[in-house]
Amino acid sequence: MATVRDPEATKARIFEAAVAEFSRHGIAGARIDRIAAAAKANKQLIYAYFGNKAELFTQVLGRCMVDLASAVPVDPDDIDGWVDRLLDYHATHPELLRLLFWEGMEYGTAELPDEEARQDHYARKVAQIRDGQERGVITDTIPAGDLLILLISLTNWSSALPQMRRILTGTGDGDQDRLRASIKEAARRLVAR
Repeated sequence: MATVRDPEATKARIFEAAVAEFSRHGIAGARIDRIAAAAKANKQLIYAYFGNKAELFTQVLGRCMVDLASAVPVDPDDIDGWVDRLLDYHATHPELLRLLFWEGMEYGTAELPDEEARQDHYARKVAQIRDGQERGVITDTIPAGDLLILLISLTNWSSALPQMRRILTGTGDGDQDRLRASIKEAARRLVAR
């Protein structure tokens, strides 16, 4: 009996295996052989579907960022809710921040392979912040792009460095709730008019 091939299912398995591999090992440390084994796919299919390892990484990170943007759009009208949703998203998808850290270590300040698409991605987020500023919902004393990076940093840092979060804020009952409340208060103060 002939095996029925399902290219979309294979691509999905490769993608999930690549997310796991890249978030664990970065671009340089990731191995296509391990991705193929985890995806139960032929290594050549990875190259055919996604290109080389760097191209695969770019596609993986790009799709993860699109998923985040779709799941947690910037909302200047509800900073508390946005912070909650962002913290929750990163708690259930820790791989995204890991991928971003690996990308930062690999590329530093050099241009990214998908720089133009990334600029478009963030330009939409900055536009949402600017719209909130123009409507008087949040402060306009800080430029929109600067304000967005400050809010993202404030919200993401404790997820990106869980060891520092644990050491600095504790592991007892209520410590995470207290930290979340503190992050939200800091965000409110940052955007206050």
